[in-house]
Amino acid sequence: MKPKIFVTRKIYTEVLLELKKNCEVEIWDQEDVPVPRHILEEKIPHIDGLYCLLTENIDKKLLDEAKNLKIISNMAVGYNNIDISAATEKGILVTNTPGVLTETTADLTFALLMATARRIIEADRYLKEGHWKTWSPNLLTGQEIHGSNLGIIGLGEIGIAVAKRAKGFNMNILYYNRNRKHEVESSLGIHYADLNSLLKQSDFVCVLTPYTPETKNLIDKEQLRMMKKSAILINTARGGIVNENALYDALTSEVIWGAGLDVFEEEPVSLKNSLLALPNVVVLPHIGSASLNTRMEMARMAACNILQALNGEVPQNLINKELACT
Repeated sequence: MKPKIFVTRKIYTEVLLELKKNCEVEIWDQEDVPVPRHILEEKIPHIDGLYCLLTENIDKKLLDEAKNLKIISNMAVGYNNIDISAATEKGILVTNTPGVLTETTADLTFALLMATARRIIEADRYLKEGHWKTWSPNLLTGQEIHGSNLGIIGLGEIGIAVAKRAKGFNMNILYYNRNRKHEVESSLGIHYADLNSLLKQSDFVCVLTPYTPETKNLIDKEQLRMMKKSAILINTARGGIVNENALYDALTSEVIWGAGLDVFEEEPVSLKNSLLALPNVVVLPHIGSASLNTRMEMARMAACNILQALNGEVPQNLINKELACT
């Protein structure tokens, strides 16, 4: 009998066909609507593998109902949507899709930085709404990018990729990370700084650190007040790392100049979120990895992880590695 897999969103046909060669596959095929909680609760006792996205909350209560589940394959790099401790306790492997989206997310991060600094979205809207009457010295002036100071919070693979792009703009780069990376400092000519120093010196602050209990509200009212009045905050990591209420206050009281956000505390973000009404904020619907090639590779990697696990192999991208020895 083939193992049973539940896929929580419509995925690429060729990836789905690969899964169906080896498994009995059921899919929630509504592309724009996350699978309802009650459907997950209904399916979880009967499946061997769960292929999910970061939109699904795989918590202890849900996992307590898993009778045969061997593998949770998350089609994302981050996995804060899964209770890893609860999964490990039950002997359930958890995997993610790291590496493949590094360059694409770095592209988006730098694009968001540039769009915010040079007021690209605002200028596009200004022209299309018929406000452009003449050239003016003060029309839609933004912040300089080349030669400015960039502070990177979280120097993982994506942080390093962003730093490489920034070097092309002759930016001076500071980074804050849990561990210093002397080799990267040497190869890229970047400098380590504590968080407070980075915030005070940077013209742009890019948040690229994972979301953990320690990084929740890492950027709050106090941290925002350390930044330059001309500074721009970019967040392409996770929404909960930045306190949105504090950010709104900082933007409306001119504590900082602007912000570019690809992520929010609650997603999809409510249209009532006050940040969406601010002209000095560029907002995106969590599209950091959204290139056709990258999303296909993520889907393939997630499928490979689940097939390896169900074949009795140790998945290449195992998160709870302690289970590899059991």
